[in-house]
Parts: sequence; C-alpha cells; structure tokens
Amino acid sequence: MTKETLTRKQRIAEFEDEGYNIMVTGRHVHVTDAMKAYAVEKLSKLDRFADRIIDIAVIMDIQKLEHRVDIVMKYGHTIIKSHAATGDMYVSLDQAVHKLQNQLRRYKSRLKDHHAKGHPVGELAATIYSPIDEVEINQGIESLNDYEEVGQLQPHKIVKSETQPLKILTDDEAIMKMELSGKPAMVYRNEETRRLKVIYRLEDGNYCVIEAE
Repeated sequence: MTKETLTRKQRIAEFEDEGYNIMVTGRHVHVTDAMKAYAVEKLSKLDRFADRIIDIAVIMDIQKLEHRVDIVMKYGHTIIKSHAATGDMYVSLDQAVHKLQNQLRRYKSRLKDHHAKGHPVGELAATIYSPIDEVEINQGIESLNDYEEVGQLQPHKIVKSETQPLKILTDDEAIMKMELSGKPAMVYRNEETRRLKVIYRLEDGNYCVIEAE
C-alpha cells in the first residue's frame, strides 16, 4: 500500500510512529480527522528541523468569526510558539505553520552563530513557590501587620526546586529567545559586560532589560 492510498487515520498513525509527537486539540471546535490530518501534513514538512524537535501541540479555537490556531513546539531546550487567526481554520493553520518555519530558520541561524562563539553555559538555582491561599474578606486584612500575621499562619509552599541554564547572550539574542518562547521573563549574562541582566515582557509588548549587577 502506497502513501497515496493510505487513509487519513493511517497517515496520522504512520507519522506519529516515525516522527516527533504532534498533538492536535480543539477549544470550542470539534477537530475532525481531516483537520488533524491536514495539521500533521503541514507540520511533517518541518523534517529538516526534526533532529531537535521533541513534540508539537496544536490548539484550534473558534471565537465568534475568528478561527485561531496556536502552535507550541518543544525544540531542544527551547519552547517556540506561533499563532494566527483568520476566518478559516485551514488558512489560520497555514499561516501559523509559516510563522513557525520562519522562527525556526531564524533561531537555527542565530544558534549556529552563538555556538561558534563557544560561550560556556552556567546554571541558576530556582525555587518555585505556590501562592498563599486566598483569605476571606470578612477576616479583615486591613494592614501590613495583618497580612504578615496571615502569612505566618499560611506560609508559601515550595512546589519544587530546579536549575535553569544561565546563558551568555547579547541583548538582541535575549529578545529573540523571548519572542520565540513567549516567556514573561528571563535571566542571562550579557556577552559584552558579563553582567547579569533580567529581561521581561511589558504589557504593551515591549521588552525591559534590567542590569541585575
């Protein structure tokens, strides 16, 4: 049986067995076999990047007349996101995949240049805390002392401890990583000054860079 004669379900199963994992889900829309097969077909063309692709999640959503597609790719240790919204789900998928391809090309080019510099990668210790449980208004937290007292009664809980890579980057490379990953913030060591910097995303979409040292 040739690939041309395979059913949609068989083509999906064949790719999932041989390639990276692709998960297609829907919000406010039923994802048909045809929609999933189309997504797999488009994303399977990323084979030239497949050496580092771990998995891809595709979320399809319909809000009123807007058909939105969000793609989240785990590429090595990097999360790359893209999205598109049009009046047609298939067009949105085409545009989202096209954006993803452009981001991958740009990232691989920058990654090649970065590796050529031979900068070592350090590590940062990170501790993740859970928020304090909300306290009912009638308990009357009206001052800082009241809040501190509640905090002593309900301390933040440590969810987990982990290490995160501390890379040596230019400011432009740090911005690129923020654009690709969609992360709200990141710590890195500036290539020129070797000082720690923190970059975070503002509500208006711009980026703020703070020298931590």
